[in-house]
Amino acid sequence: MSITKESELIGMKKISEVVGLTLKLMREYAKVGMSTKELDEYGGEILKSFGAKSAPYVTYGFPGYTCISVNEEAAHGIPSDKKILKEGDLINIDVSAELNGFWSDNGGSFVLGKDIYNHQPLVDASKNILKKAINNIKGGVKIADIGYLIETEAKKAGFKVIKNLAGHGVGRSLHEEPENILNYRVKTNRERFRKNTTVAIETFISTNSTIAVELQDGWTLVGNKGGYITQHEQTILVTGKTPIVLTKSNEIWV
Repeated sequence: MSITKESELIGMKKISEVVGLTLKLMREYAKVGMSTKELDEYGGEILKSFGAKSAPYVTYGFPGYTCISVNEEAAHGIPSDKKILKEGDLINIDVSAELNGFWSDNGGSFVLGKDIYNHQPLVDASKNILKKAINNIKGGVKIADIGYLIETEAKKAGFKVIKNLAGHGVGRSLHEEPENILNYRVKTNRERFRKNTTVAIETFISTNSTIAVELQDGWTLVGNKGGYITQHEQTILVTGKTPIVLTKSNEIWV
């Protein structure tokens, strides 16, 4: 959305702080032996305490307050009391919500407990590439150029990108224009970031796969060639200089 008045910026800052804090607290709450359903319900209670509504639930009827993807799952993992968290699991939590007509979105991958499977380099690549991408965004920058930066940095780190998942505009709904802020360059895309707009920028960095495919449950995404995928996401306000990270309360980069 375009921010045209102070009240809109205040609204976006508030919901962004809520989803960021929810992600941070869920990450800290996750423990070995806990089900993803229990973790999700904890997140749901935090959102409710602020009067916020889960965006995937409201928008798509998703069976959970948040998306929790474990190990080979890339995104949109359904919280389940049968899915128990274990030491060394690669976990992704994606929290998006609505409050007072404003929507914000953020997510992050992390290793639970000891990194016994060496997932941390993939997590760090995703996190660091997102930071570099965001720091290069300002009004007038081509969306395709940021995609090129993400893919180039992933290759440098020895990884690939998922080409059919993307960042997006956010604000008055969960997904708005621009709809395809991809992790690689599409040369025909001449669209540019516009000053004073709010967008969700996300990295999808992978070990083996380049395409995410849906499982039979109709939600969960995995890589087309297996392996692991990490995602980090921040909602930002595009400016004429370095963007303002609205979801910084998630402390992804601390």
